Amino acid sequence: MAREINKLTARFVDAANNPGRHSDGGNLYLSISPKGSKRWVFFYRFAGRQREMGLGSASRSGVSLATARERAADARAILASGRDPLEVKKTEHRKNQDVPSFGEWADSYVETHRAGWRNKKHANQWAMTLTRYCASIRDMPVSEVDTDAVLEVLQPIWERLPETAQRLRGRMENVLDAAKSKGLRTGENPARWRGHLSNLLSKPKKLSRGHHAALAYAELPAFLAELKLRKSTAARALEFTILTASRTSEVLNASWCEFDFDKAVWTIPETRMKAGREHRVPLSIKAISILQSLPENKFGDLVFPGQRLSKPLSSMAMAMQLRRMNRRDITVHGFRSSFRDWASETTSSSHEVCEMALAHSISNKTEAAYRRGDLMEKRRSLMQAWANYCVPHDPTEGLLYNNLDRLERFIEGRQAGLFKRLSLFGSVINRQTYFGKASLHLALMIKKV
Repeated sequence: MAREINKLTARFVDAANNPGRHSDGGNLYLSISPKGSKRWVFFYRFAGRQREMGLGSASRSGVSLATARERAADARAILASGRDPLEVKKTEHRKNQDVPSFGEWADSYVETHRAGWRNKKHANQWAMTLTRYCASIRDMPVSEVDTDAVLEVLQPIWERLPETAQRLRGRMENVLDAAKSKGLRTGENPARWRGHLSNLLSKPKKLSRGHHAALAYAELPAFLAELKLRKSTAARALEFTILTASRTSEVLNASWCEFDFDKAVWTIPETRMKAGREHRVPLSIKAISILQSLPENKFGDLVFPGQRLSKPLSSMAMAMQLRRMNRRDITVHGFRSSFRDWASETTSSSHEVCEMALAHSISNKTEAAYRRGDLMEKRRSLMQAWANYCVPHDPTEGLLYNNLDRLERFIEGRQAGLFKRLSLFGSVINRQTYFGKASLHLALMIKKV
């Protein structure tokens, strides 16, 4: 009669490469992944639930067949006493060593570095990937995470979700490096790519950001004419986004205190910029008139508040506006490409001016080190020309006013509503100081363009 335990041999364990589970009997299995990694697993039922407990790597340098059988025997004894072997294992790890689990250490790492990351979304992505995809090793002591544990996490998503898998690998590497720096680990980092995982996993596919679907710039005037008929806050936010060639998040989180109407400049703080540097946006007359037309927000400083006036518009608000216009073929971010194409093909503006208008970083590190200015006046002319192109015939916004007196009267009539709105924020604003030079400045700007 076939043996019920000790079915496998050491030679079989060493040579086996067929993916699947190979029973040794007594709930002990040799588990081989599709990629060929081997580990020992103890399967059992407890409280009506099927459970799985890892007993270590079955590689040549890992846990031997004899040791795996000893661990399985211990687990069966615990099970016979009415206790859950997995819970006993967790308790013993906490009792016998002051080493956090991988999950505890990963959570601690995220919280420690959260303040230094670019935004809340970035931190949430770290936390989510280290929780969802690392579920199988989160209870493992961080000191015991080895190559097989890392492969167990990465292999299921390496081909299916290549971009997520590569980012997760890097995050695991950082977490384990931090544990080693703290004295919780020794030896090489099992999540290291070069010279290690590069020998065990396929070469990662080159990450591609792809291209955001964009509207041809020749169609922009007609599109903006249609958009102007829409009366929602999302429509005004989208219009302003297009005219300033800004990113969605930069516009949605804009606050009135960032705008200097005296100089016709919007200054976005570094904390809200992708590159982590303050960015000044020269405002065209059309862009300013959009701001001046917005309804009052008595509950905060946000320029484009959502349904809850103390919160910004949803990040999907402008995308939904496009859908309501039956324009599923384009994206909000794509309007930056429209601007870039227009600037390259129809103006004499230099590459540097166009790139700075989009707040792109200078790729040449040497040039970036010596660059001190932000080409503001050149960008001002470019952005006014862009507004004139996008809204070529809109006399109600004063774009065709050549007579400075008429322009002065136009702006004077427009600014009263905005001043009233700003005064609600409790700011001490001197109307003449804040708006006094705006008319002359904008008139000179038109003259330049």
